[in-house]
Amino acid sequence: MASTTSLPSLLDSMKAQAPSWEQIKRGPLFILTNYSNVLMFLFFVGAGLWQTKRKRDEAKKVPQHSALPAPDFPTVTELEKFDLNTTEPLKLRPFKPKYHVSMDGDTALETLDPNDLLVMDKNYQPRITHRRRIIEQSAAIAIGVNDDKRIRPAVCELYTFLTGTYLPLRYPSMFRVHHTEYEYGKACVLQNLVTGEMLPTSATGSSTPTFALLRTLGRHLDEDLLLLLPETNAQGGVVKKDAKYVLEAYVACCPSGFNPAEKLGKKLRDIHGPVPGYAAKLEGSMDRFFAKLEHGKYVKRANWSVSMDGELFQPGLGTTHAHEGEELREFTGELDPDKTFVRCERQTLHRLPRSKALVFGIKTYLYPLRKIKEEGLGEELAAAIDGLKEGNVPEMHFYKRGGEWGTAVKKYLRS
Repeated sequence: MASTTSLPSLLDSMKAQAPSWEQIKRGPLFILTNYSNVLMFLFFVGAGLWQTKRKRDEAKKVPQHSALPAPDFPTVTELEKFDLNTTEPLKLRPFKPKYHVSMDGDTALETLDPNDLLVMDKNYQPRITHRRRIIEQSAAIAIGVNDDKRIRPAVCELYTFLTGTYLPLRYPSMFRVHHTEYEYGKACVLQNLVTGEMLPTSATGSSTPTFALLRTLGRHLDEDLLLLLPETNAQGGVVKKDAKYVLEAYVACCPSGFNPAEKLGKKLRDIHGPVPGYAAKLEGSMDRFFAKLEHGKYVKRANWSVSMDGELFQPGLGTTHAHEGEELREFTGELDPDKTFVRCERQTLHRLPRSKALVFGIKTYLYPLRKIKEEGLGEELAAAIDGLKEGNVPEMHFYKRGGEWGTAVKKYLRS
């Protein structure tokens, strides 16, 4: 049976819900106050929902693994079909029948595709193991910062571009960007997929020391990096006319015949002081080229020498280069073609767009002598060794320590 409500009960219910006489006297004020509270509550709920939706939409616009934009740098594209485990090291064979000290040196300067600024190969893991050992044991030689205040913007600029943009775009199978959001803001980190390590992608505004930024690059890249700026005058201002470039910072785990710490803060002419013929035949053209190199233009070249031990870290005297007054002893033992190497450097140069610093990059390769001969290049290298004495600076044969290994190496190559 359906329930029914008596008239007296209905009237009692309506009376209970009716406003009191005091509320009625207040009239519109009572109604307005209650509606205002409701509207304010709805406003804050709506604002919170909108903020949540906005953050979600922004997250959709920025893919989780997207690289940081770098509009001032050339566009970077992925290296297609790259496989770290199967990619062989580059084959550099910069041998000339006569060696002339010039801007071209062992090989002519060539335009470099900015995409190829850094090259990776299957030796990456053993190489960064080597570099980390050198940084741990010889940090005072391997890393240097001269005028921190002056060079820091350039180091930060290079660091941010390489870690935030270049590496994840060029080699996505090796490096991946992760975007995260903490309580106090957004953050972006780079994961080295080979080692599993995470590192920050931005150095600008951070408290990380400049030395530490270079250390991180040295631990993750098989590339020595040297940063140069034009000299300053007595008042601290940049010299505008005919400025000479000064080495202001570096990370170098594969120096060849020089101690980079001793070159820090020096001009190009002083850095190359021991090189035969540099002052007479190369200094002027080098200074002009460095001063005129424009942002966006990347160049490369290669050189060669011979190493009897295959050690990559060769700073100072008695290593890959001989210096005036040093006595060379000819090698007369049994040459091991698997432990004697042609040492080549792939050298690159470009200018950073904001700081205007020059970045000189060096990647070192070691090729066993046996491999050179098996490629059919034995006579070509032997002729190049003879050609060290036949160029415009015959002293180059001594400088490259040809008097030690020349006879034994040529005998093997021509056998």
